[in-house]
Amino acid sequence: MKTAAEVCPLCAGTGWKPVPGTPDGGVKRCDCLLRARGGALIAAARIPKRYEHCELSNFDFEGPLSHLEHARMAAYRFVEEYPVDKTGLLLIGNAGSGKTHLAVGIAKALIQEKGIECVFYDYADLLKQIQDSYNPSVQTTELGLLRPVFEAEVLVLDDLGSVRPTDWRWDTVRLILNTRYNDGRTTIITTNFPNKPPGKPGGKPAADDEDDSPPRASAQDSSDQVKYTLGDRIGEPMRSRLHEMCRIVKMEGLDYRKKFKRARFV
Repeated sequence: MKTAAEVCPLCAGTGWKPVPGTPDGGVKRCDCLLRARGGALIAAARIPKRYEHCELSNFDFEGPLSHLEHARMAAYRFVEEYPVDKTGLLLIGNAGSGKTHLAVGIAKALIQEKGIECVFYDYADLLKQIQDSYNPSVQTTELGLLRPVFEAEVLVLDDLGSVRPTDWRWDTVRLILNTRYNDGRTTIITTNFPNKPPGKPGGKPAADDEDDSPPRASAQDSSDQVKYTLGDRIGEPMRSRLHEMCRIVKMEGLDYRKKFKRARFV
């Protein structure tokens, strides 16, 4: 039982506070309820520890990073307009350009300011978890893993295309994106690959790429962004689908991540 000191003075513990100046005694959700819900939603959002510091307010866009101001403004506008406009975002840029920082900052702002459910998944990690679920010794099912991916009001899918394509990976990303598109859910995506059609005929993986081994990061994967397009990595039909699902925000230039790390130790 709450003491008198613990009861919110704005809503008297009801969760609704009056809106001044409304003739019919209008009310809206109280800040105390949003804070309580926000805390629970942040804990459930699966934001990796390395990105816990990321906020829209500490995204650096000044001086040599002034070219990122448009991306920061797009992020603030996205939060302001949601959920009236539920179009997602596709953040495109080279490694270290600040894409994940912005995506996490958007998710945290939606949670804290509007009480919106958001969940974060790294593309390669998600694929590996799904593949691992096929092992009978693993106490997780594919459906159990995919349910929050399908059903989260806002999904942040980080580093799309970061592992080499196979037919199984194409089928999986197609299932995720099409399900969310058909259900009218919002997806925020980051990728290092240029938003272009496949460079190889049909965008099919090369013969030596055709394996279904668990996704893993490698120096080769990191350099692939120079040689491949987004169409190569997820297939042209899915690249086209992203254009229906998302607004495109390009982020290119200096390595934002290195600058931020240096600033933390100065």
